[in-house]
Amino acid sequence: MPALKKTVMTVLSAALLSVSVVSPAGAADKDKTEDTQPKPTGPMSTVGGERLGRVGTQVVLGPGAPVLPKDLSARSWIVADAESGQVLASHNAHWRLPPASTLKMLFADTVLPALQPKSLTHLVTEDELSGVGEGSSLVGVKEDHSYTVHDLWLGVFLRSGNDAVHVLSEMYGGVPATVAAMQRHAEELQALDTRVVSPDGYDAPEQVSSAYDLTLFARSGMQKADFREYAATATAVFPGEQKKGKKRESFEIQNTNRLITGDIGVEPYKGIAGVKNGYTTHAGSTFTGIAERDGKVLLVTVMNPSSEESHAVYKEAAGLLDWGFSASGKVTPVGELVPPRSAVAAKGSESAPGAGMAGRKHAAAAAGTGGVGTALSVAGGLLVFLAAGVFLVNRRWPLPDLVRRLPRR
Repeated sequence: MPALKKTVMTVLSAALLSVSVVSPAGAADKDKTEDTQPKPTGPMSTVGGERLGRVGTQVVLGPGAPVLPKDLSARSWIVADAESGQVLASHNAHWRLPPASTLKMLFADTVLPALQPKSLTHLVTEDELSGVGEGSSLVGVKEDHSYTVHDLWLGVFLRSGNDAVHVLSEMYGGVPATVAAMQRHAEELQALDTRVVSPDGYDAPEQVSSAYDLTLFARSGMQKADFREYAATATAVFPGEQKKGKKRESFEIQNTNRLITGDIGVEPYKGIAGVKNGYTTHAGSTFTGIAERDGKVLLVTVMNPSSEESHAVYKEAAGLLDWGFSASGKVTPVGELVPPRSAVAAKGSESAPGAGMAGRKHAAAAAGTGGVGTALSVAGGLLVFLAAGVFLVNRRWPLPDLVRRLPRR
């Protein structure tokens, strides 16, 4: 075969292979049960990339990339690189669903910086606990007892205590003020699928978020040292009842994140560093986790698995993390975790005329990357260019070397 003809056939074969991998309908690893799963009934957001707004599984496998785990039953999920922001794969990433207690990540990311120092002590009143929903998860906060801010945050992260959330909300300025602040912060993070009604994630009409937004909340929260500490804590001692003339009682609390503490049928996940799980009858099980392996930090969010298997949300999350670590560098990203609006604005200001040598260097780097991306698009890899462009915006956020700041387990 002439050399030119052989080259043409090679390029054509690569292009056809790319199309078969890009299309979820033709992907070899497509879950055959996917067509029976519930699907979004309306259009989804395209924040972070056009593909993230599509229905179904989005993945672009490259040479040597493993197929996705079989039997994924979650209505929505996402796997992303926590540092670069690249989305490695997703499924209905922007589907607006009830978040349950994973919304507490947004609560903590909003409120935690304002309630300092964490040794601050607060006397709990009856009114502060009156708004806790019936059947809520509780850590055991009692009226007329004092707690430090540190105690209350342990109650939020480990036991998902709605009683602790309501007390912290009152300390912040009240539940309505907290809800409004959370909504503003969600918009700052460009988490535009989220509508906050309750600070604790308790089921409420029209309260929704998405796998994409929950991942943004986790990524933002993990920039904060206190957030990282609480999210990774396995067990702690919580203040109990104070009886007159006696030393105050205490009791141990354990993190309900089973990838940290393990449970029957679930082993603690190697490299796990948080962050939050949730469950309500309306939301089903929800989970966002972060883990590190060999210098790579991944985020995963799983929402409402239909599987009846015990601890399905953790097992599917662990499977997606395993896949992500194996697939890293072997897949073309299908989108990006966008930076906060303030980071985009700061980046735009830096790159504006007269911004200095740093801005010109970033602009030159973007131009150079664009050429590579355009060439790759011949083989169906245009998203490499798009992802690289967003990464340049992201390169100064989050802070570098997140892996070095994760708690070691």
